[in-house]
Amino acid sequence: MPLALDILRTAEPWNPGAAGLLVLAGDEPFLGGEMLARLRRHYCPDADEAGWAWREFDGQALADPRDVFDEAATVPLFGGATRVAVVRGADAFVSENRERLEGLAGRDRGSRGVVILEVRSFPANTRLAKAVSARGAQIDLGVPPKYNLPRWLAEWARQRHGRALAAGTADLLLERLAGDLGRIDQTLARLAAAGGTGPLPPEAVDDAAGSPRERTAWSMIDAAAAGDAPVALGRLAELLEAGESPIALAAQASSVLRRLSTAARLLALPPGGGRPGGVDEALRAAGVAAWPKALAQARESLSRLGPRRALALPLWLYELDRGLKGAASRGPRASLALETLFCRLAGRAPGKATADVTARARHDRGGR
Repeated sequence: MPLALDILRTAEPWNPGAAGLLVLAGDEPFLGGEMLARLRRHYCPDADEAGWAWREFDGQALADPRDVFDEAATVPLFGGATRVAVVRGADAFVSENRERLEGLAGRDRGSRGVVILEVRSFPANTRLAKAVSARGAQIDLGVPPKYNLPRWLAEWARQRHGRALAAGTADLLLERLAGDLGRIDQTLARLAAAGGTGPLPPEAVDDAAGSPRERTAWSMIDAAAAGDAPVALGRLAELLEAGESPIALAAQASSVLRRLSTAARLLALPPGGGRPGGVDEALRAAGVAAWPKALAQARESLSRLGPRRALALPLWLYELDRGLKGAASRGPRASLALETLFCRLAGRAPGKATADVTARARHDRGGR
């Protein structure tokens, strides 16, 4: 089954063959949109013809499925475009029209058009899926767990936006934007439009990636990991007052702290038992971006934590997760759960660190 990632990684045309039915299966909307754009260019190379040859249907609002099949079956009387009927969100459409789709999947389209189905799930053990796969007409919109996504992003940035990425930039984009390919592409577009010709450095990501709240959240996590509890708690208070979800903040913090914990566990292994050659090697093996600033920050955070606290991180994160369950996911109890984690990271009692934040806030307001 072809991967959308592999098809999109180069600018070379992709030929879907003579199949009368194509299936785009997966839950990555950015890849789905890009694949449809590429298929539209293939079937309707003349943009003027696309207006009559390419038609999209909403699978959840489709009153009569015959509209889809009739659209694809109509033989064009003029022009060189192929008629295409696209059903977006087609999971229910597939369930209700399986027999007819099986017949369509089992033959070449000939002079007729194509039906393209965009679905979230497409079980491989059905007759329809087997018929589609036999013709290589199913495209996987997912991201396999071991896929080298940083390398793909570097190639995408060069092909789509005309900019190279410096070492570590792709890793930082994936981390800061939680692997959201659509937002990453928008960020790359903004960075490329800002001008310049050299590789985009990781430092540019901090200024361009994410909303102001997200950037504040990362500065909070960096301060907590570096042992500065007052700054971390101050940022936390700002975010909670602005309506940020404690669960989302906990997820962002956990993604960073798990890497530090993994590095600590690797360094605790006996010589000859898989222990890395040094701290930087352990951090890279744990998933820390391999660029100087990221490694330096992680190295400092790991040093401040020390082996005992770094190895205790999984337990602390588990307790944080339990502390944010149910009714405690918002309000004072959620704030307390996050404050407790940050104070543990800094090796300080929660009451003392919170008092420091209050004193600093009063100072910033001029002593009022």
